[in-house]
Amino acid sequence: MDSQKNHALGIFRGDDDQFAFRNTPRFDLQEAYGAYKIPIGTGLTLKAGKFVTLLGYEVIEAPNNLNFSRGFLFSFSTPLTHVGALATYAPFGWLSLTAGPVVGWDVARDNNSAMSFTGQIAVTAVKDLALTLNWITGPEQNHENGNPRTVLDFIAAYTGLKNLTLAANVDTGWEVDEPSLVATRGGKTTGTWQAYAGYVAYDWTSAFRTAVRGEIFRDADGIRTQAAGPGAKVTLYEVTATLQYKIWKGLMGRLEYRHDRASRKVFAATGDGTVPTSRAQDTITLALDYLFF
Repeated sequence: MDSQKNHALGIFRGDDDQFAFRNTPRFDLQEAYGAYKIPIGTGLTLKAGKFVTLLGYEVIEAPNNLNFSRGFLFSFSTPLTHVGALATYAPFGWLSLTAGPVVGWDVARDNNSAMSFTGQIAVTAVKDLALTLNWITGPEQNHENGNPRTVLDFIAAYTGLKNLTLAANVDTGWEVDEPSLVATRGGKTTGTWQAYAGYVAYDWTSAFRTAVRGEIFRDADGIRTQAAGPGAKVTLYEVTATLQYKIWKGLMGRLEYRHDRASRKVFAATGDGTVPTSRAQDTITLALDYLFF
């Protein structure tokens, strides 16, 4: 069912569909692109088509993340996929640069006539330390070529200590004259958000791993979470602890506990699931993943 939440507008999902997880197919075309490396200098790689975003530490495929559940940054702060083109060049062995135009956030057919632009600066100058600055900016509002939405996404990952993985992901984003804020507040209004995530994982054996994630998501104007309506400030916190065991080749089991808390009532645990009843939520998950490749 995850694929229903990942659909780009225009592919298995209507251009104006705001509730994809309710009425779209349970499959998705996540990526479909062509790539070619031009022998210029160290090699210029061109890619065009539909591809996953450069932003974010967590990825769409749950088995490739340290935790089973996705974090706030994955869910609210960044896009999932793009349709467009990217060029990547590594002028030095420790530096890689990527940039290109895309039609927008999670859309296959643009909802306006202006492109967005995304890029990445990846640095590995220090052994076992990977630093990445990702960004995207451009208009995302229907039939509006101004009012850009911008996100700066910083990731640091360190694997220099045996069996230990340390990572951090920090986002800051803003959207000029965000429609829901303009409708409720009037005038010119820019919505902002900031997000912070930290990850620690340790491999006790070749089969057994423990991982902990902590997050803070500050939705200063309520535009990303829409948890309490536009203009309603909310801050989300969560801590997730995951036990992972490789049962057999390709088969992996996970037991996970997650605690969510918010600065106001945003969690709906009873009734039809649409009316917030609590400021906190606890989740226990048992998951089995089988990797075919």
